Amino acid sequence: MTILVIGAGSIGKRHYQNLRTLGADAEQMSWRASGQEGLVARLARGGLTGAVVATETQTHLDVATLCAESGLPLYIEKPLDHAPVALRTARKRLKPVAKRSMVGYMMRYHPAFQYLARADLQDIYRYCFDIGHDVTQWRANWSFADSYAARINGGGVLLDLCHELDMAICLFPAYDTFEVNCLGHRKYHSVDFASCITMNGPALGVVTMDYLSPISTRRIELLGRERRYAFDLIAGSYTVAHTGGVEVLDFPVERNDLFLMAMQDFLNLIAGRPTREMAHFPRLDQTFDQCMVVAAAYQQRVFTGHIEGDKP
Repeated sequence: MTILVIGAGSIGKRHYQNLRTLGADAEQMSWRASGQEGLVARLARGGLTGAVVATETQTHLDVATLCAESGLPLYIEKPLDHAPVALRTARKRLKPVAKRSMVGYMMRYHPAFQYLARADLQDIYRYCFDIGHDVTQWRANWSFADSYAARINGGGVLLDLCHELDMAICLFPAYDTFEVNCLGHRKYHSVDFASCITMNGPALGVVTMDYLSPISTRRIELLGRERRYAFDLIAGSYTVAHTGGVEVLDFPVERNDLFLMAMQDFLNLIAGRPTREMAHFPRLDQTFDQCMVVAAAYQQRVFTGHIEGDKP
């Protein structure tokens, strides 16, 4: 089993190393260096059993389509795309391999999310998913201006940190409308640095994300008539409060464990072996609807202001 990892950035390197850790034969190529011509040439040589698409957002579907035309199952990094029209076209083109392919929503593997997916949430009347961190502190020698996150099409925090929106719409799909308000930066036209998505329906929801927080935050809060769930995924603090007291939960997991679990399932999917029993398994054919919501939210952004100063 030989898996081609397309993309040589940090996420591509992570997937390549994880495939090697799992015992798979893996190759890695740089999309920036090789381009479409290089990928077509590699696909023509054959000998591949699957492909991981870890390129910039705006290239995901082009790369995935080339691989699908060669019959390769795909692991495509999130988000699939920022445009609903492109997603509708891709849904048809990727259909032949969709049942053997996955989208990289690895946060669905988090035991805290799986706990909530199995819980009775019918009494929840308000929910909040929040993620934030200082984009300038991501990694050494990293430049925001040179990254995919700064691109006019495909960049910005809403797409980059869309795991929270994905989790929200998995757990609370019955919303009627949503609004998306954003803060931008004068140096980066149409790139959102802080986004607030308000979801209106039987439960009132908000998904917030930003590149600005001086400390990393990742929280889920669900308020119901019977219980209140307060999960801090950075601190590893998980509590459920109810009339009988406060229940403290324990979900020990490292971030890379989630990537490993997802990649193992991709290998199992390719080989025809059973995959992990879980709620909201991110198989491509079963995830397009959530991907469409992310793209629709991106298109509905309204910039209400700008952050000041030189940050990032």
